[in-house]
Amino acid sequence: MNPNIIKLVSGSNAKLDEASTQAIVKISCSSSPAILDISCFMVGENGKVPSDDFFIFYNQPADPKHTVVFNPIDKYSGEFAIDLHALRDSAIEKCVFAATLDGPGTFADVRGCRISAAGKDTELVYEIVEGNAETSLVLAELYRHGAGFKLRAVGRGFHGGLKPLAEAHGVEVEDEAPQSGSGAQVHAQGMPGHTEAAATYSGPPKDTVLEEAPRPALNLTKIDLLKQQVGISLRKKNLDQEKARVAVVFDASGSMSHLYSMGVVQRAFERVLAIAAQMDDDGMLDVWFFATKSKRMPSVNEHGYEDYVKRTYPGPKMFGGLGIGNNEPVVMADLIKKYTKEEPGSLPVYVVFFSDGGIYETPKISKLLIDSSKHNIFWQFVGLGNADYGVLRELDDLRGRYLDNADFFALDDLDEVSDEDLYDRLFNEYPKWLREARQKGVVRS
Repeated sequence: MNPNIIKLVSGSNAKLDEASTQAIVKISCSSSPAILDISCFMVGENGKVPSDDFFIFYNQPADPKHTVVFNPIDKYSGEFAIDLHALRDSAIEKCVFAATLDGPGTFADVRGCRISAAGKDTELVYEIVEGNAETSLVLAELYRHGAGFKLRAVGRGFHGGLKPLAEAHGVEVEDEAPQSGSGAQVHAQGMPGHTEAAATYSGPPKDTVLEEAPRPALNLTKIDLLKQQVGISLRKKNLDQEKARVAVVFDASGSMSHLYSMGVVQRAFERVLAIAAQMDDDGMLDVWFFATKSKRMPSVNEHGYEDYVKRTYPGPKMFGGLGIGNNEPVVMADLIKKYTKEEPGSLPVYVVFFSDGGIYETPKISKLLIDSSKHNIFWQFVGLGNADYGVLRELDDLRGRYLDNADFFALDDLDEVSDEDLYDRLFNEYPKWLREARQKGVVRS
């Protein structure tokens, strides 16, 4: 039986059926100039979040009691599963649902923006048709009404993005100092009380003065956004519970110079770093650069991503660096040495290998792939541009391997590929290899 659909307009409200024990609140748009960051503020009588733990978004998908749980769908949509019984028994008065554009444009450029709240027999729908020249928008709020809940359509915008939106609900957003990285620091200034008890906190005794202890800030960086998309792609492939050691290899030959100077390599690094932050057992990304020679670089986590390439190896060097030629075998051999002899382990090793072509060492590359097929290493080669990739284009026909341990695809322009498409392609062959590697005892974790 289809639920009774009730459409709302700005300022109106409607009741969710009292027979519902759970509500699904979905926020989506059909097109947007930037990723839609979706959030929920669980606020008390004072209109403020009790603590950081009640600001629900992609990097903190649930409150301590899992009364509200966020499930991202794609870069333009997500939904919140709400336990109405638990919400009714808590000190939370209402849930405020909002969206922020993380990137260019305003909500005047967003099309098909809507929020819906579906209960057992009723679905409340609010479609935002008015153009808003703001970058943040409160869409609606689910609030107590008698023994049940109502949804009120709000459609109120905030200029300036996350900061004014968060401050309106008891959360402070402070820009980080330049030397400490980009992004924003977020912490709540709501009702005092310990995190575990915040949902049922009734306030301190009269005449008692409580000093609120500093709470750790939440770091909102571009890596956090990328991690969200990585998580979506991993779930599509049933890999969201899998762990692996993650490595990246960058071509630093002379033909790559323009990609280094234009920042393409740094952006590619950030997109792979998000994979390590989401999938690696300790969140660390192992890094290699190669040209005529190769070099291992310092491993890095998501807190050291800014200007990593510029600080580590800013571009091809004919003198005093790695040279300007193409020598894939030297870096492949060093990577195999690290993971099979120096630091062997039971976890699979997932390697993203960037190259702009000019590959000619076919016999050596083939032998290394064959030899490493008996080890827990998967090679994901990514071509940058339309070039000569030699043996990489023929990986499916490479004979003699214990397992098919490699995949390849080429991109005309890495910056033109969406995060969703890139991550889906990066994880295209890996699940199959992982299953077969476990069946044959290559991977034992």
